Amino acid sequence: MKAGWQVKPLAAISKLFADGDWIESKDQSADGVRLVQTGNVGEGFFKDRGEKARYISKETFVRLRCTEIFEGDCLISRLPDPVGRSCLLPDTGERMITAVDCTIVRFDSSQFLPDLFVYYTQSSDYLNNVDKETSGTTRKRISRSKLGEISIPVPPIEQQQRIVAILDQAFEGIAKARANAEQNLQNARALFESHLQSVFQNKSWIRTSVEEACTEIFAGGDAPKEKFSLKKNEEFTIPIFANAIKDNGLYGYTNFARVTKPSVTISARGSGTGHTEIRFESFLPIVRLIVLIPNSSLINLEFLKYSIDNLEILRSGSAIPQLTVPMIKEYHIPLPTLPEQLEIISQLEILFAETQRLEALYQRKIACLDELKKSLLQQAFAGEL
Repeated sequence: MKAGWQVKPLAAISKLFADGDWIESKDQSADGVRLVQTGNVGEGFFKDRGEKARYISKETFVRLRCTEIFEGDCLISRLPDPVGRSCLLPDTGERMITAVDCTIVRFDSSQFLPDLFVYYTQSSDYLNNVDKETSGTTRKRISRSKLGEISIPVPPIEQQQRIVAILDQAFEGIAKARANAEQNLQNARALFESHLQSVFQNKSWIRTSVEEACTEIFAGGDAPKEKFSLKKNEEFTIPIFANAIKDNGLYGYTNFARVTKPSVTISARGSGTGHTEIRFESFLPIVRLIVLIPNSSLINLEFLKYSIDNLEILRSGSAIPQLTVPMIKEYHIPLPTLPEQLEIISQLEILFAETQRLEALYQRKIACLDELKKSLLQQAFAGEL
C-alpha cells in the first residue's frame, strides 16, 4: 500500500449503504417506477436490457416505502456472476428502485470517487476478498453486512482523480482494441460461412433427402445407470456422447456401443441445437443426440457434415429449441458426384484451417487485452500508476 493511503471498510466511506427493496411478482405492474435488478449490473457498466424492464406503480412505491435510486448511485450485485460486481447508475429517464439483492452505495464524492470504486470492483484483490466472504453451495452470495466490511484502499482525493483519469483513457483504448479484435473474429467466421453457402448454391447438382443419403438416422436414449464411469478405465472404454458442445459432448464411458461406423452427430436440444460433429470411433449416443450414418456409396462423411452445417435448421419448441429425427430426415441436401465432393472438401478444409488460425490469433489478442486490464488495475491500487 502506498504511503499516505488509507484502508477503510466499504460501509464507512458511504453516505448511503442499503439493500434494495423486496418486490414480489404481485407488486409489479406494466409501467411506473422501474425496478433495476441484478441482471442490469454488469462488470463496471450498466446493462439496460430495456426490453426486459419491470416496474411497480407509483402507489406501490409509496405503499412499500421503497428507496429511490438516482443517476450516479453505485449498485453492487450480491449474487453471481461474479458476486460483488458493480456499476454506476446512468440517467435512464425514469424513476428507479432496485431489487433486494442489489446494494445501493452513495459515496461522498469529496472523499471518495464512485468511478474509482467501480474500477476497484474489477480488480482481482477485491473479487478475491468478496469471494472469501460468500456463502451458499449451489449459488454463492454475500450478505450486506459482510460486503460493508470489505476493505477499500482510499488514496488522497487528488490521487484518486489522477488514477481515474489514467484508467479512463487506458480502458477506452483497450475497449476499442477489443472491439476490433472481436469484429475481426466474427469476420473470420463469417468468411468461412459465406464460402460454405456459395459452394452449396450450385443448382446443377441433384438434391436428395438426408434420409436417402444415410443408411441410419436415430437419436440417443437414456444414459446408462449401470455399466458407466465418468472416467475411462479398463472395463469402460467406450465413450458416451450427449447433447452438448463442451468437450465434444463427452458424458462418460461404458462397455458397449450403439454406433460402430463413422458418423455425423447433431445436437438436438438447447442453445447448441444444430451443432454437428464427425465421430470415427465407436460410441454410445444419449440424451437428444441425433446420429447420421452416411451411405458411403452416395455421400462422403465430411461432405455430409458440411451439408448439414449449411442448412437453415428450423427448431421446434418455443421455450427450448429442439430437433427431431423426422425433421432431420425431411431436409434436402445437394448430392454431387463423389469425386466432386472430395474436391469441395479439400477446398473447404484449406479455408477452414486458415479460419481456425485467424480465430486463434484474435482470441489471443482478446486474452492479452483482458490481462492488460488486470495488470493496470493491479498497478493502480498498489499505487504504482
